[in-house]
Parts: sequence; C-alpha cells; structure tokens
Amino acid sequence: MISTTDAKGLITYCNDAFVEISGFSREELIRAPHNLVRHPDVPAAVFSHMWATLKQGLPWMGIVKNRCKSGDHYWVNAYVTPIFEGNQVIGYESVRVKPTAEQIRRAEALYQRINQGKPAIPSTDKWLPILQDWLPFILVSQLSFMIGASLNSQ
Repeated sequence: MISTTDAKGLITYCNDAFVEISGFSREELIRAPHNLVRHPDVPAAVFSHMWATLKQGLPWMGIVKNRCKSGDHYWVNAYVTPIFEGNQVIGYESVRVKPTAEQIRRAEALYQRINQGKPAIPSTDKWLPILQDWLPFILVSQLSFMIGASLNSQ
C-alpha cells in the first residue's frame, strides 16, 4: 500500500491497494487527513514519535493498526519518509506491507502496556533481549536512511 500526503498530512495520492484495504473510496481519501484511518487502539505516543522523527527529516518505521471505513481494522508495517523539494519537506510518503503475526503480537502487547499507563518496556526486562529484538529493526532503519540519503544526494 502506498500513499503520499502534503506537509500538513492531507492525502495527495493513494494506490488501489490502499483504497481496497481501507474500504474508503479514492474520493473520500484524497485531500482527507491521513489520520482518517487512525485506529483508537494505537497510543498517541506512537504518532508523536513518528511525527517527531519525520519533522527532523528522518524516515520512520513501525507496526500500526489502522481503521477501515467499516469499523474493522488492518495492521501494517509502515515505512514513512519525508518528501523533499530542495531542503524543504513538502510532504510524506508511506509504503506499507503486511506485518508478520509475531510483529502484530508484539505491537498489540506494547500498545496495551502504553494504553494502561505502563512504561513501554517492563522494568523487569534485561537489556540483552530488548537489544536482540530491536537490533534488526534499528539496523534496517539506519541502512534504509543511509541508502535514501545517498540516493537523495545524487
């Protein structure tokens, strides 16, 4: 699924897969705020982190639960990048794929912890398991950023 927004988060493009999965018509999506598909189960902190990262001109990646027009939901592994014109961010592009069952399970547990007012990471956890879980994500994210920066500089 692919969509783009302007700098204010209003949808400027969406592919057929986004239209089909979301249940909204293309006419309902274009010029609508992208948070139209925001599911209430996703903690505000997730989107705060996403926007803080994007506003720094950096890409963001995460597992997100979205809302369909019907009220149902779908999960995505989202990779969101700023769109630059010169040094100015003029919008954002989101490329989303289906996450694994394990990624969904972890995201659900994390969202539940945050929504219950608990810290995202239990204090009883040790750093090694966390590092083992997140290191591939961090490495892929940084590698993707370096590739994007390299391509952008050319």
